[in-house]
Amino acid sequence: MGAPPYHKQAARSVAGYPRQGLRIGYDPRLVSELQLNALVGTDHEFVSLERNPVDASWSDQPTPPESIVRFQDDRFSGENSLSKRRRIGGALRKAGQDAMLVCDPTSLAWLLNIRGDDVPHTPVILAFAILHQDASLEVFVDISRVSPEAATSFRNVSVLPPSDLPERLRALGGQVVRFDPAQTGLWFIQMLSGAGAKLARGADLCALPRACKNETEQNGARAVHLTDSAALCRFLHFVEREGTGQHETRLAELLDGFRSASSEYHGESFPAISAVGPNAALPHYRALPGEDRVLQANQVYLIDSGGQYSAGTTDVTRTIWNGPEAPPATLCEAFTRVLKGNITLARARFPAGTTGHRLDALARYALWQAGLDYDHGTGHGIGSYLSVHEGPQNISSVARPVGLEAGMILSDEPGFYLPGEYGIRLENLLLVRPASIEARSPFLEFEVLGFAPFDRRLIIASLLEPEELRWLNAYHESTLTRIGPLLDQSDRNWLADACAPITN
Repeated sequence: MGAPPYHKQAARSVAGYPRQGLRIGYDPRLVSELQLNALVGTDHEFVSLERNPVDASWSDQPTPPESIVRFQDDRFSGENSLSKRRRIGGALRKAGQDAMLVCDPTSLAWLLNIRGDDVPHTPVILAFAILHQDASLEVFVDISRVSPEAATSFRNVSVLPPSDLPERLRALGGQVVRFDPAQTGLWFIQMLSGAGAKLARGADLCALPRACKNETEQNGARAVHLTDSAALCRFLHFVEREGTGQHETRLAELLDGFRSASSEYHGESFPAISAVGPNAALPHYRALPGEDRVLQANQVYLIDSGGQYSAGTTDVTRTIWNGPEAPPATLCEAFTRVLKGNITLARARFPAGTTGHRLDALARYALWQAGLDYDHGTGHGIGSYLSVHEGPQNISSVARPVGLEAGMILSDEPGFYLPGEYGIRLENLLLVRPASIEARSPFLEFEVLGFAPFDRRLIIASLLEPEELRWLNAYHESTLTRIGPLLDQSDRNWLADACAPITN
């Protein structure tokens, strides 16, 4: 069936355009229902186009990604695909729904235990699937892309060419089909409506199970964080020893090189934020060759980076002072308050089901007492060799109605930024686990996954509460115990000094 001629909605006014009366074309494959419904404010006509005019005029357009579909072995996933599909199929039955569209590439990767390289830094393939109530699944991808290992792992899975997708959507006529309005292009809704399917809007049923890592995934995360932390410690020692005079881009390359020593390393989980001095005040800064700064003496250096490993995904940030002079007192106070926020959140215990919104203030409290704050979220979800920014959970001042559950992994990254001078961000990843205390109802707490020292030159010990100082010294002791044996003698000696107890 063809698409309806247009979808009428309101839109925000745009400078230079009339407030009403425009006919605005959109590609229904690229725009979700939620996105279109968010365009409110004036009366315009939104026209669903059968062909994208950019595609029609783009003569030298690159070919679509064609990376190999790889199997993610059960020793990393901890649960086979058929078991996962039966779980989600059971949820569909319970909801009275016949099928679900799988339009999020990370959900498809998790559901089928596959990985690919269609997207930089995120090991997924760009494909769609239809999951049926009986746990059967149709995935629309060129069969030549599927590795033999992945193909043999597919049970009750039909691999169909992408050109078959319209026909298979029409075959859902009369059935109740679930889709996530935030992830699903309007083209799918148009096709299903035209076929007479009953539309069921709801959250992606893969999202929450994907976020709650099983025991195998949790152990994988612990293991890769030891490997990753060792690489980071080698890098931090290098920066202290030879960092002066190095470009931001070169420093990022060097850290990537330290990580590459692991045979399980598959590349960065996002482009590293390697930022010197004033550039560190830009939370999402990206250094470019020929435009980047050189690290000089007596400057702040911020490195926010992560890796993709077979057993998990990492993301960690450290801010250091590149001496030899003592850092300014105002910088040290701001750094210590950011550190206090990181520690306070890491130490938190809370009732099961608490949302990240309710925990966000813990990371900001010490900054607020000095009239300081930061304008970004405190924590985002982390995938298991998947996206470094994974929902549905987060820790942010913006409320999200998703309670934290055991097995979730989130970042803990408060910061402070002084434009034109410096930026501070300190980040570890946290695994949600059952609390180690007796309580009348279920409580949760965090387990810190990564281990690397916080720069003691920037810490004002007298600003730390006794329990914060005890936590910091215990963390540094664990860092030396866990990471020291993975380093050579020179790096181990440096780590011992960096992790020495701090006294008030």
